[in-house]
Amino acid sequence: MMTFDNLLGKNSQFAAVIRAARLIAKTDVTVLILGESGTGKELLAQAIHQYSGKQGSFIAINCAALPEALAESELFGHRKGAFTGATDQQQGRIQAAQNGTLFLDEIGELSLNVQAKLLRFLESGECQILGSTKPEMVNTRILTATNRNLEIEIQQQKFRADLYYRLNIVPLELPSLQQRESDIEMLLYEFTKQLAKNYDLVQPTYSKATIKQLRSYTWPGNIRELRNFCERMVILNSGKIIEPTNLPREFYSISIPNSTFNLPDAGVCLKTLEISIIKQALKKTYGNQTKAARLLGLTRDTLLYRMKKYAIK
Repeated sequence: MMTFDNLLGKNSQFAAVIRAARLIAKTDVTVLILGESGTGKELLAQAIHQYSGKQGSFIAINCAALPEALAESELFGHRKGAFTGATDQQQGRIQAAQNGTLFLDEIGELSLNVQAKLLRFLESGECQILGSTKPEMVNTRILTATNRNLEIEIQQQKFRADLYYRLNIVPLELPSLQQRESDIEMLLYEFTKQLAKNYDLVQPTYSKATIKQLRSYTWPGNIRELRNFCERMVILNSGKIIEPTNLPREFYSISIPNSTFNLPDAGVCLKTLEISIIKQALKKTYGNQTKAARLLGLTRDTLLYRMKKYAIK
């Protein structure tokens, strides 16, 4: 099980999140963990559970992987005959985490109906099992996470405002790896050391030029991508010095000439050009607005303003 001591990093923003997480771990307050995919939201939830001293289990569930028709049953459980196909009784994840912690990743993926039942559980501790006439009292702490902007989801009527305010009592926002540039080298060596030991291979080393290259990379996959990169280097370059030429293609810096664009004599439609570039950035990042904004050198709010201006969805 992950502990706070395993969450490495000296970046001030990251350290502030860890300090806050330690303070709230001993309480039963509901926590909303924010951050891009791959920043370690589930690992932080595990550390909070471990530090809390709770005797029950830590159970994690990805709400995006739950079929909408089965989400309510998976979370709250069902009695035999509660619906077509319910041939036996099933315990829900909330009951399974009794006296422990249930971590709901991608909370924004739950339907509005399930959100309403979750809100009732958070407010009263009552777990309404499908097919049962009486609710059960369950003592389970709920930790949630999302990489979505739930405030925008509320405006689009995809997320309940009352549930958001109930979850957002103590928000913890993990910074992206790009925001933790000073931690990259330390994490690089730590992951490489651990993985070399796991595979019983000789640990590779990284040249100064390679370190410089890696620190300038944007790391769109965050900590997960860094760990996967280290695993690849350990397996393919055991005992070697890794030079920039050994890096995968995506790690090569793109050199941008002083004159990046020559205006044709016929001119251009600036609006059309801007719309095209924004759409390309969104396509490259699979619709992740934070990452798209980073590619364009904009703040996320500026990107959202321009998307709204040009009706880009």
